[in-house]
Amino acid sequence: MNLRRVIVGIYFVIFLGVGLTSGVIFLQARAEYNLLKQQEETSRRRLAETEAKLREQEKIIDRLRNDPVYVEKVIRRRLNYAKPDEYIFRFED
Repeated sequence: MNLRRVIVGIYFVIFLGVGLTSGVIFLQARAEYNLLKQQEETSRRRLAETEAKLREQEKIIDRLRNDPVYVEKVIRRRLNYAKPDEYIFRFED
């Protein structure tokens, strides 16, 4: 009877150790999973922002290729070009 209790006690301690070890491993895996989900969400958000910026730039490039009025506007604004009979006035802020 005494030997039986010892064996049952050993099995209980082993079972408890395996259970605790499994629990710790599960909690670590869950924490890593949550971290990866956050990184995925951040990456998806950055991807969406980058795709929106790309679409915006593609629209600008398309306008530069196909819209001469827009090209003239950009050249005048960025390079300060003027037509022969025009004057450009610059004011300091």
